[in-house]
Amino acid sequence: MIGPRNVAKPSPDEPRYFCFFQCWCEAECCVRLWWKSGMMALKERMEAVLNVGLRVPSIMLLEVLYRWDVSSFFQKIQRSSLNNNPLFQYKYLALYLHYVGYILSLVLLTLPRQRLVQLYLYVLTALLLFAGHQISRDYVRGELESGYEGVLYLDPLSMNRFTTALICQLVVCTLCSCVMQTKRIWLFSAHLLPLVARLCLVPLETIVFVNRFAMIFTGLEVIYFLASNLLVPFNLAKTAYRELAQVVEVYGLLALGMSLWNQLVLPVLFMCFWLVLFALQIYTYFSTRDQPTSRERLLFLFLTSIAECCSTPYSLLGLVFTVSFVALGVLTLCKFYLQGYRAFMNDNTMHRGMTEGITLLILAVQTGLIELQVIHRAFLLSIILFIVVASILQSMLEIADPIVLALGASRDKSLWKHFRAVSLCLFLLVFPAYMSYMICQFFHMDFWLLIIISSSILTSLQVLGTLLIYVLFMVEEFRKAPVENMDDVIYCVNGTYRLLEFLVALCVVAYGVSETVFGEWTVMGSTIVLVHSYYNVWLRAQLGWQSFLLRRDAVNKIKSLPTASHQQLQQHNDICSICYQDMISAVITPCSHFFHAGCLKKWLYVQETCPLCHSQLKGLPQSGPPAQDVPAQSEGALNEPPQPEACLQEAQSEVSAQASGSELLADVEGGGEGKALLPHANSGALSTG
Repeated sequence: MIGPRNVAKPSPDEPRYFCFFQCWCEAECCVRLWWKSGMMALKERMEAVLNVGLRVPSIMLLEVLYRWDVSSFFQKIQRSSLNNNPLFQYKYLALYLHYVGYILSLVLLTLPRQRLVQLYLYVLTALLLFAGHQISRDYVRGELESGYEGVLYLDPLSMNRFTTALICQLVVCTLCSCVMQTKRIWLFSAHLLPLVARLCLVPLETIVFVNRFAMIFTGLEVIYFLASNLLVPFNLAKTAYRELAQVVEVYGLLALGMSLWNQLVLPVLFMCFWLVLFALQIYTYFSTRDQPTSRERLLFLFLTSIAECCSTPYSLLGLVFTVSFVALGVLTLCKFYLQGYRAFMNDNTMHRGMTEGITLLILAVQTGLIELQVIHRAFLLSIILFIVVASILQSMLEIADPIVLALGASRDKSLWKHFRAVSLCLFLLVFPAYMSYMICQFFHMDFWLLIIISSSILTSLQVLGTLLIYVLFMVEEFRKAPVENMDDVIYCVNGTYRLLEFLVALCVVAYGVSETVFGEWTVMGSTIVLVHSYYNVWLRAQLGWQSFLLRRDAVNKIKSLPTASHQQLQQHNDICSICYQDMISAVITPCSHFFHAGCLKKWLYVQETCPLCHSQLKGLPQSGPPAQDVPAQSEGALNEPPQPEACLQEAQSEVSAQASGSELLADVEGGGEGKALLPHANSGALSTG
């Protein structure tokens, strides 16, 4: 009789074990994904580093070829004992080789990364083979000097030389095989023949011929390899030309240039090239000096080293990109100091450091920097770098100014935030003045130097105005009541700074015009004067005048509106719909809406309509009716409860008005009144709720 089958009952611990196993599998998958993503990121970074590092020697070669004067080189050869050498008789051949070097440098610069890595591996293999033959030659020379031809193990010195040479040769063979990724190690073992011959007790004179045969055999291998890959450069050039033609035909030359710019990473490439050049210059100086250097000497060393490293167009471009990256780092550090990690959430694309680099490039080209002697170039660089640092400080102020004013206008009571903002402003107040004092100690004061240091002085004045507005905001915050005529004070502070800035720009243009007319005329100088006249004089004057007209029209419109009486304010019994504060005094629009006079004036800077109903406020009479003559129907309409549909339409109109007003605020800020329109709850400024 067959009984029922015994079925194992599930243990109460099995669900627990199953959950633990499931969690373990999920954790293992997460670790694997994290490891895989980390390795991929590391691989991408290594490829980026190789893409830049392997192209630096090509720019170094361009630098050397630019500095090499073929004519003076052959003049020195003619005065030396090498004049009879047939290799130096053909001057034009050397000139052709000079141009061939330029072409090879450009080819190395534009090669794809995979081909570039392969080329460097071939060069490394050739260097290893050369090192192997150098080891064999040194070993043969040592054996000839010792004169011992017996068995190796009977002479300890011969045995040590043989063992050392054999180990080095095996290492060289192994490295060559690994680099070329082949198991045929015998292809790289020709330099082992002298060691094998010595082990076989071949006479020393014969070992010399064996060593020469090994060198010839290796040379034949290299020639065979080059001959077998002779068409590779032609095929690469043909493929590159076909791809470039397709890109130009489909996307255009601009897209091709941007693609090459991104693939070659030219800014980082030139920066790395210049840093290597600068490090070599500093190392050369300190390796030839034994005595310590004073602080003044270090400053002079720094300037002369930079001057030595910008004597060619390639090194000048490297300095330009280096200054751009340094400026970007300083501005990024400034934003991080003010806002922490929140500064990188809404990154400002205006502060990328390119302004400082372009300023350096324009000044260097205009003054002919690379054509000067080293000493003159160093003194001129000190002035150019002063202007660049002043531009960096101005960019730092452009970052700090809205943050400081926003902190003053807000109710943020974080002392650490206020300390960071105020401390940075104090630094921007003191450091430009110190820079101006130091440069006046080194150079004679004249009109041109006064124009140069005026930018730093204006930066200090602007910081002083920002701190003054910040203090007024903080006083208003502690008083818990709006300060009268706050908008007028802010407008006067900003207007004074803008006026001084305009006068300095006007002086720069006047000096440039006088130098162009009565001095040496150049195309570059005239172009810069014209650009400076348009952007820094004409546009500033135009924006300033438009801002003044807007303010004057707003003031006239406010004066033409009737003022609400005390009884009307009690009947209205509401807050200002712009600043959301109680109304002690107010003006009445033709559409019977009540606002603070200051709030409505700021609104009229950007729009000429009522903030609530969007009625046009243009063409208001200069003398309006008195407050008590406002029709009773209007008062009744104010006290009448609004209908739901009308309230909905009014709210939608208010939202759209605030949105369009916020867009126009940014336009008015460009005219110099941006600081006056900052939202502040207690001062009656614009608020978006």
